[in-house]
Amino acid sequence: MSKSGKKSMSVFTLSMMTVAAVVSLRGLPMMAKEGLSMIFYILFASVMFLIPASLVAAELGGAFGKQGGGVYTWIKAAFGSRWGFTAIWLQWIQNVVWYPTVLAFAASALAYLFMDPELANSGVYTGIVILACYWSATLLTLAGSDVASRVTKYGVLLGTVLPGILIILLGLLWVDQGNPVMFLDAGTGSHARLFPHLTGLGSVAFLAGIILLFAGVEVHAVHANELENPSTQFPRSMFLAAAIIFTLFTLGSMAVAAVIPAKEISLTAGLMQAFQQLLNKFHIGFLTPIIGLLVAFGAIGGVMSWVGGPSRGLLETAKQGEIPPFMAKVNKNGVQVTILMIQAVIVSLLAMLYFIMKNVSVAFFVLSAMTVTLYLVMYILMYAAAIKLRIERPDLPRTYKVPGGVGGLCAVAGIGLLGVCFSLLVGFFPPSNLPVGNPALYVGLVAAGLVVFVGLPMIIHACKKPEWKQSETDQ
Repeated sequence: MSKSGKKSMSVFTLSMMTVAAVVSLRGLPMMAKEGLSMIFYILFASVMFLIPASLVAAELGGAFGKQGGGVYTWIKAAFGSRWGFTAIWLQWIQNVVWYPTVLAFAASALAYLFMDPELANSGVYTGIVILACYWSATLLTLAGSDVASRVTKYGVLLGTVLPGILIILLGLLWVDQGNPVMFLDAGTGSHARLFPHLTGLGSVAFLAGIILLFAGVEVHAVHANELENPSTQFPRSMFLAAAIIFTLFTLGSMAVAAVIPAKEISLTAGLMQAFQQLLNKFHIGFLTPIIGLLVAFGAIGGVMSWVGGPSRGLLETAKQGEIPPFMAKVNKNGVQVTILMIQAVIVSLLAMLYFIMKNVSVAFFVLSAMTVTLYLVMYILMYAAAIKLRIERPDLPRTYKVPGGVGGLCAVAGIGLLGVCFSLLVGFFPPSNLPVGNPALYVGLVAAGLVVFVGLPMIIHACKKPEWKQSETDQ
């Protein structure tokens, strides 16, 4: 405890919280598909996104920490309630669009538990698993059960940390024994070069999906004011987290890319493809179904941890009259029943993509691109809000400030804005190394998702009525 009696957080603790929020095994196949170029993509995401987003969110969190509300409070202070509500809406809805991608990853892992890897390529199977798992998670959340916290806790340890360490160790052993390294052999369809071969924006389209893997850092940046010396310790914690994330993502992706040719890597089943190859090579293939169960457990645990969280943030805006009263309805357990039902219906509709698209990897990437475009719009608002507030409200108490004065903040936020805007642009271009079929359909789906999900909060805000605001007795 500090002298003030306030709990003091260490640099290492905050770094580990950031790593836990960001690192996910589902992104390894996407990065592995880029071969050696993955190093460029991960570096780009770290420098142009992870670090700027962390520093800017820390300043905003330090300025409004006592008020709570996260991005809603930050952006409302800079641009008014309409954009504040839009920001919290986007933070919520991108999670809703994200759920089918995570559960598709879980479905592919479960296919190896059932000893039938070909199931991972079945859109019908994947869609059914998504619907079954998500509705089960929703019903458990509505019951107010503490099952979610236990599933999340053990899911991270057994379904993310353990398989992550194992794939890296097996990959290093594969290379050490002199086995062929696929990402160094251009003949296998891999990129045996550090920098992407630029033939158009489609050749770097995976950048948008990789950026998504680094998103969410703003959630823990609000803890900056719990450090003893935020101005020096917070940057150190973020650079440490960035180094760990870079190492884990790079080594894990290389392990997948080392054993599976790039053109054969499935975006949903790529991790299990690599595990099966490695475990069979070292004569322990009987562990494959067990690893499949653990990986699926980790992915489902991740979903369980998020089903009730972001929607609770949206519910909090009901106190300010931002959403209609029917959306603010809670059940006897105090759970936001209407919002959970709405997001479950949206997830179900999005899961239909797996039933109508022939290639599971394409459906996975379409939803990933749709998710990242929504989240990136929120980050644009966050960077702009930080710049505006530093210029117009320089005397606002901040427990942490991006160093360098206004110029320093503008430089950091400017780098973040450049990275976000470029990633947003390439997100509309279908990847050149995925069989997307009709490119116009791909662009249309991503654009429609952006227009619909950004337009909805605008419409809701335009229809807002004074009586929507909750009274003290309602709260």
